[in-house]
This record gives sequence, C-alpha cells and structure tokens, in this order.
Amino acid sequence: MNDAAKKRNKLFSFRYLFYDFVKITAALPGLIAFRPKLLYENDRARKKIRGGALLIANHIGFADPVYLMLAVWYRRHHFICTADFFRSKARWLFQHFLCIPIERENFSMDSFREITSHLKDGDIVSMFPEGHVNEDTSGAVASFKSGMVLMAMRSGAPIVPIYIRKPAHRYNRVVMVIGEPVDITERYGPRPSFAQVEELAALLHDKETELKNLCT
Repeated sequence: MNDAAKKRNKLFSFRYLFYDFVKITAALPGLIAFRPKLLYENDRARKKIRGGALLIANHIGFADPVYLMLAVWYRRHHFICTADFFRSKARWLFQHFLCIPIERENFSMDSFREITSHLKDGDIVSMFPEGHVNEDTSGAVASFKSGMVLMAMRSGAPIVPIYIRKPAHRYNRVVMVIGEPVDITERYGPRPSFAQVEELAALLHDKETELKNLCT
C-alpha cells in the first residue's frame, strides 16, 4: 500500500473518525476542566510537530493521556499501553482510541514492529517510559526504559520530551513543558552502540528533570 492510500484509509476509517469526533467534542470541556498551561524549552520546541515523532512524558496519573492530547492537540496520538487494558471490558474504547498494547514483562517483536511502523508512516506515538504511575510527591522522574530509544532509532523519528507537573490541588492548572525534539541519527548516526542507547536514555531522563525545573 502506497503512502497516499494509507492516508486515505486513516482519513475515512471508522476508527479514526470516532477518535476525531470524541476528541473534538471533548476538547472544550477538557480545556475548561484542566486549564492547561503550556511552556516551551526554547523556540525550536514551539514549532508544531510534523511527521512521525515519539512523545515521551513522566507519568503522574491516569489523566496523563488527556493532558498530552491537549498539549499537542493538532495531531492524533497512538498511545502505548499495557495489554491488560485490552483484556478488560473497556477494550473497545482503547482500540478506538488508537492505543497500542504491549505486555509489561514480555515486550514482543510484533509490538516493536507495530510501533516503528506507525512512526515510519508519520504518526505520533506517545508513551510514558517510567512504565508506571510515579507517586513521588516531589515530582522527581523515575528511571526510563531504553526501549524507546530503539524504537525511535529504527524508525528515524525524533523523540519529543514533555514534562507534566502534578497540580497541588484540583483547582490548580495543569502545567506542561514541551522540550525540543531529540534526533538520534543527528546525534549518534544511523547505528548507535548499545552504550550510546543507554546514554541517550539517561540524557532524556535528565532532560525531563530540566523541563521540571522550568515549571518552577
């Protein structure tokens, strides 16, 4: 299937129409309820994200996917989530919200190929590399899993770090800081070593901490 046919399928398929309808109708209530405030690391981070990109963010709660959709409202998000959700009664909802299931303890090559395929096709894939909801009240970011680097490397897509500050109270605004895209190929070439992959995972973790500091 060529690129033009893929774009037509995405434009007219029920799955995408359902996603777009719910997103549009829920946008105003979401903006009123969360009143998100967006900050940017620099001018490069302000530019709209074009083409495939892997969005990564810290994980403060179950509303985080909604926050990311409000932060990058002009793109569809394919969220990586645990396969347990697809075995629940709400699996239909997760399927139609473009979620990509993965097994926590056994990340398969099929999942890896599906994610990289989306990135190569120019989609946004969003994930929380901490792997769990972080309940640290200080806002510190837990360690990242390096698999995200491999997915971005295989697809050639940049990684966009985003930090979400947990509101102290329900009536506080949600603050998010968007960082500039990190291009793995530009930094390490097309075939980074395992040590460089681990180095980049640590760098992205440190970047999240820098974005956290911008919130204050």
